[in-house]
Amino acid sequence: MRPVIRLALECSAELTRRNRLDEAMTVAEGAFQRATADEHPEIEQWLIDHADDFTGED
Repeated sequence: MRPVIRLALECSAELTRRNRLDEAMTVAEGAFQRATADEHPEIEQWLIDHADDFTGED
């Protein structure tokens, strides 16, 4: 996955933790739209592996 996509996902997680859900969804949606078909499985795995990043829980 390209660094710009990972950064967008990390930003989306941070916005979610700050209860800025509309902005978080906009950032994440932009990342999904810019991602290539090859990146989609990596994004899915990243979201699974980093679900706690969105809630702030361990």
